[in-house]
Amino acid sequence: METRHEIVEVDTAGTKQRRFVFVLLNNFTMLCFASAVESLRIANRMSGKDLYSWMLIGEGGVSVTCSNGSEFKLQADLTELNRNDTVMICGGIDVQSATTKKVLNWMRREARRGVIMGGLCTAAYSLARAGLLNGKKATIHWENQDSFAEEFEDVTLTKSVFVVDGNRITTAGGTASIDLMLKIIADDHGEDLANAVADQLIYSSIRTDQDTQRLSIPTRIGVRHPKLSRVIQAMEQNIEEPISPSVLAKDVGMSTRQLERLFRRYLNRSPKRYYMELRLQKARNLLMQTDMSVINVALACGFASPSHFSKCYRAHYNTTPYRERGAQAARLSI
Repeated sequence: METRHEIVEVDTAGTKQRRFVFVLLNNFTMLCFASAVESLRIANRMSGKDLYSWMLIGEGGVSVTCSNGSEFKLQADLTELNRNDTVMICGGIDVQSATTKKVLNWMRREARRGVIMGGLCTAAYSLARAGLLNGKKATIHWENQDSFAEEFEDVTLTKSVFVVDGNRITTAGGTASIDLMLKIIADDHGEDLANAVADQLIYSSIRTDQDTQRLSIPTRIGVRHPKLSRVIQAMEQNIEEPISPSVLAKDVGMSTRQLERLFRRYLNRSPKRYYMELRLQKARNLLMQTDMSVINVALACGFASPSHFSKCYRAHYNTTPYRERGAQAARLSI
């Protein structure tokens, strides 16, 4: 039960109610959508005014199912909007299939009319596929970064929690929608209202577009050794053309043997093994999320030949790259 609260005074002189249009794609992620719409609802409540309104639309205009199986009733099909609307495409699992030709054509048409268009979670893919992020900065959930970077070379991909570049908006998914909406609310009606909304959400660590979505390397691997962290960062940034352990060691001012001991002590594996696992992890992402050929995936992950790639992949994942892709296609068709 929500308690009474003190109204945050907001000057709305000369401002109109802002409408958000949420386009729910099939298998969209509920968390990114709910985080966004609840922030708007609470802004209305805390101000005591209808600052924001929203509607839910989607292909077919009847209903859509999100990734957790819940069904949402839509208010309209992909219809013509007002020029001052803000569109938020809500993506999720298998966004490639959910981004249909009809969705793409509608997005392009509305973008030509000048509406602000954003993509929550994986929907940055939808915007990029429609050509709406060419020459723009954008972000997408870290799990989809590898495939996105391979497919959309004209987009400057960042690891930020959210990105606002002109009239294009993208977020990394999940609670990043809260951070984005708090920025929008602050820009529209001031920091006091945005802070009041954050307090209601019990959201104490508000992130900006300068914050990255993944944990730092030391936090992620549970190791706070600066030289080891620098080596791992170099590995992550050089997947297509791997750097030898001797060069990695030299770059941080230690011997190859010292680097070996560090990896054994903190990660229980050799530098070579750890590097291989990073490359195979990226390969798996590309196999699962793109239509790149197995040969091109191998090259993108630093393997000189498909046979060597297949051998390493099978040793690590107990299946071949070809079978992995086939199994993924079978899961998505269910």
